[in-house]
Amino acid sequence: MTDTAKTIKAALRAERLALRDALSPKEREAKSLAMADHGTDAIALDPGIVVSGFLPIRSEADLRPLMEKLQRKGARLCVPAILDRQTIVFRELAPDAALVPTGFGTVGPGPDAAILDPDIMLVPLSAFDSKGHRIGYGAGHYDRAIARLHEKGKKPSLIGIAFDCQEVAQVPAEPHDVSLDAILTESGFRFFAAKA
Repeated sequence: MTDTAKTIKAALRAERLALRDALSPKEREAKSLAMADHGTDAIALDPGIVVSGFLPIRSEADLRPLMEKLQRKGARLCVPAILDRQTIVFRELAPDAALVPTGFGTVGPGPDAAILDPDIMLVPLSAFDSKGHRIGYGAGHYDRAIARLHEKGKKPSLIGIAFDCQEVAQVPAEPHDVSLDAILTESGFRFFAAKA
């Protein structure tokens, strides 16, 4: 990544996370429920499809209502667990699974849970643009996880999860960046033109 792109991404990340943080808990809850309604109808899946979600940290959208609805449609759910500074895996989220700390402030199933390869990934992010480029949290966990899946011959559908306030005019994209297939916000679900 060039120094200029890195600087721009850091500024956009800080700006959009500040806007997300400024949402009240009540606003985040209402917007998360709207996402669940939009996502349940828009995310097509066959029974047994593996969907990776995430349990909210900081001011992220709460995907639990959406994940519960997708599970009722037959999805097999998993959430990330950070094994070390470089690696995340996706552990199966079984109903009533005990949750333990899983790194980076997250919680999820413990090491006894099955590790799954997602077919659909609900991806947390700091900022996104209208072309499907995203800015993560800066650690690169999802970028490396997606690259590992690609190395295995898997190409999961990537659906960004964000509030409308996290959209920016343009994310500096570099050749190695993998763009999102779609975005889910409180306003609805949309595919990106390049992926439609």
